[in-house]
Amino acid sequence: MKNYLNFETEVKNLESELNQLKDPYNQEGLSEVDTSKISEIQKQIDEKLKDIYSNLDPWQTALVARHEDRPKAKFFIDNLFDEFIPLSGDRFYGEDKSVISGFGKFNNKSVLVIGQEKGENLETRIDRNFGMMRPEGYRKTIRLMKLADKFRIPIISFIDTPGAYPGVGAEERGQAEAIAKSIECCMELTVPTISVIIGEGGSGGAVALASSNKVLMLQNAIYSVISPEGCATILWRDPQKTLEASKAMKMSSKDLLNLDIIDEIILEPIGGAHRDKDLILDNVRDSIEKNLNFFFTMDKDEILNHRKNKFLSIGRNKGFTSQSGLSKNLSMKENVFNKIKLKLKKNKKVIYLGISILVLIIMGLILS
Repeated sequence: MKNYLNFETEVKNLESELNQLKDPYNQEGLSEVDTSKISEIQKQIDEKLKDIYSNLDPWQTALVARHEDRPKAKFFIDNLFDEFIPLSGDRFYGEDKSVISGFGKFNNKSVLVIGQEKGENLETRIDRNFGMMRPEGYRKTIRLMKLADKFRIPIISFIDTPGAYPGVGAEERGQAEAIAKSIECCMELTVPTISVIIGEGGSGGAVALASSNKVLMLQNAIYSVISPEGCATILWRDPQKTLEASKAMKMSSKDLLNLDIIDEIILEPIGGAHRDKDLILDNVRDSIEKNLNFFFTMDKDEILNHRKNKFLSIGRNKGFTSQSGLSKNLSMKENVFNKIKLKLKKNKKVIYLGISILVLIIMGLILS
């Protein structure tokens, strides 16, 4: 049974009508299948999906990113990698089932694969903790990333989590420290690292594994410091203001590419990745292959510097401006002293020249 979002009502009605036409054993008994009518309705569905998905607002994009039928990390791991061998445990506490990790082969080359897995149904979602990793999950990935670095094996991560698990047990076992260590480990690796945000990229739980040379993002995925509901609750004291929060956080793939936070958008089929999993699989495969080839001729120092420079350049030229157009409360306020300081810095050479000329004139007057 297909799952539909609240803005897909018209598509749902059309597909229901289409299924009835395709079934010769309908309520009226055995009947002839009307192929011309089927083609007409299918065309209407395609046009409707194209119209809806080409005009998604940021909150609707978040709903698509969370869609129940959206392909998960396990789907990509099972279909993109050969001879995958899952590895478990952090060698400190235990196993975390919310993250799948192990070694496999991509185009006959060894890679380390890490995937945050939400689960496909209620039972597996509970078992996988809805993709929310615990400290032992991050420590497991750190252990494996160091192993991959030792043997010069590239790392590919699939990001899909609402955030790190905020439970009492997780905090007691050092959740914040585990995330920080994971980010530190990612930044120190000397092998190519590629992260693909396939659904939700939520908070530090996502950044812990997405601090990579290349950050790729599916067209309808999201990547943000907090969920829209959480942001709306904090800023406006109203969890219903999810649209305003989604716009303010610039969490869509298009916004993040403009801000140079991600490196590439992987296009999805019309209607989302869940409507044509074979096509999205091909698109992800092509993108990973292209980005792995980018690092083929680089040595370890060049790979490390590439990652370092990528993150150092984020926010240098783009970001919030004094005229953001979102809200007066979200725009930056510059005081007069900062403005003067900035102008002095920009005209440093002219000022030095002026002072030098003035000193020479004063010395000339004194000597004369």
